[in-house]
Amino acid sequence: MDPRMNYGKAAPGLMKAMGALEDYVDHCGLEPGLLDLIKLRASQINGCAYCVDMHYLDARANGETEQRLAAVVVWHEAPFFTDRERAALLWTEQVTLISVDHVPDAVYEEARRHFTEEELANLTLAIATINAWNRLAISFRSVPGRYKPARRGE
Repeated sequence: MDPRMNYGKAAPGLMKAMGALEDYVDHCGLEPGLLDLIKLRASQINGCAYCVDMHYLDARANGETEQRLAAVVVWHEAPFFTDRERAALLWTEQVTLISVDHVPDAVYEEARRHFTEEELANLTLAIATINAWNRLAISFRSVPGRYKPARRGE
């Protein structure tokens, strides 16, 4: 598969805006490992091969286990996640698939049990941001397999 275009080169302002969102999300106070999980899950749901590759590699570079990463797609049935991570993964699925049932009250209440209002707002922005990246990468056919992760703080 060949990419359709280099959207970052075509619209540098887009990359600046998306970079600002990423910078905010990366420093909003949510656990970096939690952000890795939700980025991977949203990318799986959206079918974004480039982003699945990227976030899997990032998570591995930052110490996440193969077992947990393999189980993200079936997190409902896997015992490897904390209650907070489960709430985040459920919130990720509902926000990513928002047109299906518009995030039911029960899902919101579960998320609120594990996240403060500020954290939930930031988690939702993180999900919205990865969904935007997914849409860019899918639309312009970003090619997976070339991404090289850096460890956090490098």
